[in-house]
Amino acid sequence: MTKTMIPEATVEESQSLPPHRPHYQHDIKSSTVDNSAAPLTGQLILSTGDKLYGTFIGAPLSCRGEMVFTTSLVGYTESITDPSYFGQILTFAYPLIGNYGIPTWTSSHQLPPLGYESSSIAAAGIIVNHHCDQTFHHTSSHNLDRWLKHYQVPGLTGIDTRHLIHLIRDNAPLLGRIEAMDPNINLPPRSLGDWVPPQDESFVDASQHTLLPYVSCQAPIIYQPTSRSPATPRIALIDCGVKAQIIRKILDYGCEVLRIPWNSSLQNIDCSGWVISNGPGDPAYASSLINEIKGLLTESRPILGICLGHQLLGLAAGMHCERMTYGHRSHNQPVYEVGRRKCYMSSQNHGFHLIDHPTSQPSDWQVWFRNANDQSIEGIRHNTKPFRSVQFHPEAAGGPQDTAWIISEFCSQLATPSSLL
Repeated sequence: MTKTMIPEATVEESQSLPPHRPHYQHDIKSSTVDNSAAPLTGQLILSTGDKLYGTFIGAPLSCRGEMVFTTSLVGYTESITDPSYFGQILTFAYPLIGNYGIPTWTSSHQLPPLGYESSSIAAAGIIVNHHCDQTFHHTSSHNLDRWLKHYQVPGLTGIDTRHLIHLIRDNAPLLGRIEAMDPNINLPPRSLGDWVPPQDESFVDASQHTLLPYVSCQAPIIYQPTSRSPATPRIALIDCGVKAQIIRKILDYGCEVLRIPWNSSLQNIDCSGWVISNGPGDPAYASSLINEIKGLLTESRPILGICLGHQLLGLAAGMHCERMTYGHRSHNQPVYEVGRRKCYMSSQNHGFHLIDHPTSQPSDWQVWFRNANDQSIEGIRHNTKPFRSVQFHPEAAGGPQDTAWIISEFCSQLATPSSLL
């Protein structure tokens, strides 16, 4: 097999970011952030015609996006920096957000430190019921409001999030926009890097656009485990907006990670196995990647798909995918292994899913996991080849660690290829 030549030198963090995606500066306290201005009253205008009123936190900017919610009690920094929320307005169901502050950013990591899933804020805006401006945690360096202000992300506090979540559940997909309540105040729009939403639309659904170019790395990057030998397996990770914790976990299990852009040609990549990452949007907009994955299915190198990667693998196998009513976004989604009396709590963030389709269900694949609440497909695997995927997040950041064994098992199989056949 022809090897793709990748430089082995340590990469800079900026190499893992799309062009113009903002870097976190390490000292927000020394930055210029004006906290003296009186709070600005804002409104959340929904595509149903409903309007909810609150007070701005973060930057006084406008934004548009799909309304989504998470029921997680903790992990708000992980959620806000998760590329899967790209272009969405994220509502937190838990009423108190910000009480343990924002973790200190350290510059000694090739990857973002714990508490961050990427090196930028992915959500278009956030909605909370009560923002806690006093923080209580030994790792906290600043509060949520100051963090959002510095990185030019708008949010609203004082919103009745219980009512808003009912609206999201009853009217999905529900779109919204954050604006100033005073019609004479025209706030500038929140920037999402190179992605420019349609300017002639009152509401924007990011999922109906091709988003992967804006969340994927632009060039290959290699991450080395702490200890490395000539026998160290190399995993090629197809970056569709990967969470940093997925890479951390793979490295913890002793594998090397070759992170490649979503639109890479996969034919000549030298690796022991493949991971197809999470990411935002409708997988149907990644048709070129689906065709590349179809080529991988003719081989026998192990494949693990996670979240969006699960959907892409299923589509490549011939399954169908559709939009969910309001998605699964929480740390408490129960999934069970089909055919076994084992149930796990999982962390999830997705608005699309693979469906049971009797006329096109591939005979050489089987359902691996199902959701205990709604019986939706949560995992698939091939009957004879080492291909598998899960809709939930086994890397568990933030969230329960019940399913971390999936990554561990996948990595251990790479070290003993004979066990795969």
